[in-house]
Amino acid sequence: MPVANRPTRRTATPAAPSTARRTAPVAACLAVLLAAATGCAPQDDDGSGSSKSSAAPPAAACTKGKLATQVPGKLTVGTDKPAYAPWFQDDDPSNGKGFESAVAYALAERLGYDRADVAWQTVPFNTAVAPGTKKFDVDLNQVSVSDERRRAVDFSSGYYDVRQAVIALKDSPAAKARSTADLKHVKLGAQVGTTSLDVVNDVIKPGERPAVFQKNDYAKTALKNGQVEAIVVDLPTAFYITSAEIQDARIVGQFEAGGGKPEQFGLVLDKGSRLTSCVSGAVDSLRKDGTLARLEKKWLSEAADAPVLK
Repeated sequence: MPVANRPTRRTATPAAPSTARRTAPVAACLAVLLAAATGCAPQDDDGSGSSKSSAAPPAAACTKGKLATQVPGKLTVGTDKPAYAPWFQDDDPSNGKGFESAVAYALAERLGYDRADVAWQTVPFNTAVAPGTKKFDVDLNQVSVSDERRRAVDFSSGYYDVRQAVIALKDSPAAKARSTADLKHVKLGAQVGTTSLDVVNDVIKPGERPAVFQKNDYAKTALKNGQVEAIVVDLPTAFYITSAEIQDARIVGQFEAGGGKPEQFGLVLDKGSRLTSCVSGAVDSLRKDGTLARLEKKWLSEAADAPVLK
């Protein structure tokens, strides 16, 4: 599972004035230019995972002709490879099938881009969230918003509220766990750099050091081969693994959202991206009008059958 460089485009800094005195007309012109430049400029972080201003950027500033994308007239979207179901289908992000593929095209449409204007880039998970300039405009790769990651990248508003889940083979003692305490002596595994691994270390706190994998493919193989007794992944991925990939595995349970605020997946953008406010505004509108809920219902499994581990 999913679970990042090229020179940055920079806004030119106005040269220092040659004299200390400015006439009123010049000052007025500068004020107008500065106001226009901030339409989709990076805004102060409000702690929610996205960079937002006190007022949403003007709608006219968040359209195809105005956005400073990597390629003019195109929206470049990154994700990892393989691109897993249920987030994508047939390892093809461009086909519009799967939750994140559908979200990408809905976002593009909201910003004024046609389907043909969306270009996909293969971007490894760890590369997407690492410091440094990006070759994409936005990245969808089941990336959980966190304070630590916000130091390296920008995030949009959350497009999916997620929980983590534990998977074990049906005949494993780990499959009988009913609480986090029952998992403390289980050999666990998770993908490096993910919230899944954070749950293992910070919530379960196992007595044995967990196995860490570069990709969930390796974690699944380790589970099948008995190298680990259980793995932690996000809940929709857990449903897909147990229903379509490892049919002798079961979901042991899911974890409650911590701190009163749900864990969310957000679109990743370059740190200080001029697109962040516009992308967040588009995601907010997709949530408000029910588009995200409809896409979630269509592409992601229901969580009702996964007991909560406390």
